[in-house]
Amino acid sequence: MIISIYALNNGMIRVVQQSLLGSILSNMLLVLGCSFFIGGIIHHKKVQVFNKASAVVNSGLLLMAVMGIMFPAVLHFTRTEVHFGKSELALSRFSSCVMLIAYASYLFFQLKSQVNLYNPFDEERGDGGDSDEEEAPELTQWEAIAWLAILTIWVSLLSGYLVDAIQGASDSWNMPVSFISVILLPIVGNATEHGSAIMFAMKDKLDITIGVAIGSSTQISMFVIPFCVVVGWFMGQPMDLNFQLFETASLFIAVLVVAFMLQEGTSNYFKGLMLILGYLIVAASFYVHVDLSNDD
Repeated sequence: MIISIYALNNGMIRVVQQSLLGSILSNMLLVLGCSFFIGGIIHHKKVQVFNKASAVVNSGLLLMAVMGIMFPAVLHFTRTEVHFGKSELALSRFSSCVMLIAYASYLFFQLKSQVNLYNPFDEERGDGGDSDEEEAPELTQWEAIAWLAILTIWVSLLSGYLVDAIQGASDSWNMPVSFISVILLPIVGNATEHGSAIMFAMKDKLDITIGVAIGSSTQISMFVIPFCVVVGWFMGQPMDLNFQLFETASLFIAVLVVAFMLQEGTSNYFKGLMLILGYLIVAASFYVHVDLSNDD
């Protein structure tokens, strides 16, 4: 979100769209795939299971996000707008407000209304109490808040240099800006989620892994992207939900693949391998993809 707001303030709308899209694809395919793959190898003698109900809710929200992103793109490329350019932007802002309401309702539903059904930590305690649950925290609550504030400020300072270096890196490395924005930036930005998800999968705590990988994708698609549209609205930047046809199709297919993988409530190393290979196909596709948008 920090990188997106900085880039949005500088009018780099396509970088914002592509980096957020890349974060969703990275979390859904690469992070979840590596977690399933490594967890499946370590626990190859058993079937790893997770809370299917929570995974289905997140999959439904991801599909709703795809719907919100798809309609502005379809409206644009079918040339069926009432007012060309203006209707697409107006629809994006309206859909963003609806998506923010849906995400707020999801938080209330998960954290207040159905907390016992969708809280993976309750299930962990119900297994007889693992030793991990009895470990003393390494940081106090206020120490954690202080470190989070310090790192947030530091990331804010680095974000400016990172965004400014994208075009130069594209020229020097002879790589498309879309590949850097969709593939390279999210891999670096999702390093923490990647490591945490794999660590919990190795400990056979897939509910937390799903929460890290799929939950992050849900948060980006249902909160960060609509939030950026609303922020761009106040900044006077025409940030919309039209991610262009190629990017929208990539997101739609990826969400369908992940939803299919999660429907059984079980995981193994083969499912993880399929997700990783799917991400490699996406990465290769963006490497040979030329973004024709003039917003670069």
